[in-house]
Amino acid sequence: MKNPNRYGTITKLSGKRRRPFIVKEGQSGQQKVIGYAATKAEAMILLAQYNNNPWDIETSKITLQQLYELWLQKRAVKLGKSNQGSLKASYNYCKSLANTPYRQIRAYEMQDCIDSCNLSHYTQSNIKNLWAHLDRFAIELDIISKRYSDLLTIAPTPETNRKIFTEEEIAQIWKNQNIEYMDTVLFFLYTGFRFSEMINLKVENVDLDNNTMIGGVKTKAGKNRVVPIHSKIKGIVQNRVECSQKGYLFEYKGKKWSSSFYRIIWSDLMSTLNMNHIPHECRHTFRSRLDSAGANKVCIDRIIGHKSNDTGERVYTHKTLQELKNAIELLN
Repeated sequence: MKNPNRYGTITKLSGKRRRPFIVKEGQSGQQKVIGYAATKAEAMILLAQYNNNPWDIETSKITLQQLYELWLQKRAVKLGKSNQGSLKASYNYCKSLANTPYRQIRAYEMQDCIDSCNLSHYTQSNIKNLWAHLDRFAIELDIISKRYSDLLTIAPTPETNRKIFTEEEIAQIWKNQNIEYMDTVLFFLYTGFRFSEMINLKVENVDLDNNTMIGGVKTKAGKNRVVPIHSKIKGIVQNRVECSQKGYLFEYKGKKWSSSFYRIIWSDLMSTLNMNHIPHECRHTFRSRLDSAGANKVCIDRIIGHKSNDTGERVYTHKTLQELKNAIELLN
């Protein structure tokens, strides 16, 4: 059936091309290219979409690379550095579409970027998140009207292989608390701090009068959070404060600990205790024990620096410092 006058045209270009069908609008005096398609059916759909809701031809020519670079300038700068790094790394798996007009990229092509990376759930999740960020930005610029990133799928979340410390193991650690550096294990178990957060904690952010510490990295919810000092480890914290020479809570011969230095210490401690754990499992143990003790879930999230999943809890629930202190003291 013949298209109406000024509806537009579809022409197949010669040679081997990924998108051989060129689609042109027919409303202006000089026909402008709307886009390219892999099949005639796709070309007809593209032409129909344009006639149903004509868009800015120049905007439609913005490629993935151009959109990504603009997004880096306008939107990525508002994200945390860790998140920025993950999303930038994810773009490497999408570069095969770099010169493709963003408006023409479809869900199956985005999905190919995820499936072809052959990497972990974490990497796949970051690629999917990048497409979601770019889609939202493209909608702001009126480049697209539909978010294909909503259709993307990734590998299921793998089951965690983290092992929490048992109550018997924690009791054994207390019995050996006088061994050098054993205080660090107890510090982990009663604060929920990450490894990097512990070695970067400064004495100036420790308030022994109010029994609080301010620290944290990684996320907006985790940065500069207030963590109450549990009564059982106050002596440990106070001793570390008094021994500090360079302003860090944990030092060795007047120097801030390095990651590699502490991992050697940790390995020796686990060997002495005949245990097999990594530092991050202290954080898992901390949360699990608080949950088992009946601590309020919002309080737990505040202390360990997690964003509450429930919107109501995140937006409307406010917890006082005393409530956080009461929660952490539930650890016996």
